Amino acid sequence: MTTQIRTEPIAPTVEGEFQTGQVLTIVGGHFVHDTYPSFLAPLLPLLIDKLSLSLAQAGALQLFIQTPALLNPFIGYMADILSVRYFVILAPAITATTMSLLGIVPNYLALAILLFVAGASTAAFHAPAPAMVGRISGSRLGKGMSFFMAGGELGRAIGPLLAVWVVSWWSLDNFYGIMLLGWAASLILYWRLHHIPARSDQRQDLRTVWPVARRLFVPMLAFLFPREFMLTGLAVYLPTFMDSQGASLWLAGAALSLWELAGVAGVLFSGTFSDRVGRSVILLVATSSASILMLLFLYVQGWLFVPILLALGFTSLSSTPVMLAMAQEHLPNNRAMANGIFISLSFLIRPVSAFAIGLMGDHWGLQAAFLAAALISLLAIPAIFFLPKIERKEI
Repeated sequence: MTTQIRTEPIAPTVEGEFQTGQVLTIVGGHFVHDTYPSFLAPLLPLLIDKLSLSLAQAGALQLFIQTPALLNPFIGYMADILSVRYFVILAPAITATTMSLLGIVPNYLALAILLFVAGASTAAFHAPAPAMVGRISGSRLGKGMSFFMAGGELGRAIGPLLAVWVVSWWSLDNFYGIMLLGWAASLILYWRLHHIPARSDQRQDLRTVWPVARRLFVPMLAFLFPREFMLTGLAVYLPTFMDSQGASLWLAGAALSLWELAGVAGVLFSGTFSDRVGRSVILLVATSSASILMLLFLYVQGWLFVPILLALGFTSLSSTPVMLAMAQEHLPNNRAMANGIFISLSFLIRPVSAFAIGLMGDHWGLQAAFLAAALISLLAIPAIFFLPKIERKEI
């Protein structure tokens, strides 16, 4: 007997084998690539001292590296029309080169240019790369997105530690040698992936795609906006919050690393398991659990904060691969453009939520701001019920 859960007419997920070797190659490239942009934060105090930067100038550096993310929908659209696999292949080398040259920049303008090029390279990687993973994941799209996101999360967790270690051994002036890892990654990606297409043979034009994209991304934006308050609060202000609670500098930094490393496990689990139980179920459980854990984290005492922080990292970061899988399921012939829209939405929300939490922290204190972020994140739950569902068949 065949039953159908039907919404709008959307192409089903492509069936096929999960190509583990090829997926892990792209995941490895993602890991190496995302290690490099994370160098900026630990190098920032050294750059401030070397170039005599004001705090305002230092804060503006994030804009230079993040602004190119606005190009993601355009890059994704082009990736669905043209074969831009070489964007994915070359991006680790380009990003590695620009971020590794930060130690020898002579002035602020050169620093800004390098960061903008690194941001553009990052955008060129992140739009088509998940689409490539999706095409070689077969019917296990959630699993593919979990693997992909885990690689990036691990790179962002390890990158700051690697940067500090390299600077301590080689000095800032000789930091450029670390670019060799990025070039090695690009060579491996070329060897393994140069024959894998990065575009769809059945792509649809924008007039055809727009109704489906609107039904998907409007409720997705309603989900992302409140959820981002908690994520941005933890990612940006967690060490500061720990410091305000009397923690040592080491413990404050370790708390952020614990949260991020737990997120690696969370993204590995969530997308993979969503292939079995459904995307919306995972989003609902993860969002509600993360909000409750955030409230517990604010009031827990002593060593109990460690397991709660780990559980918070596991749940709060686990939604992203599920959302990426949903975007590709609903726009299977325009996967790269779907990725690009999702990434751009996240980018546009992040600085708004960071500023809002900082403003609340200035007026009421960070504990009250974190409490507000946890409560605001609960507003993401109703949006889950408005996300369109893919057609499924059970035999």
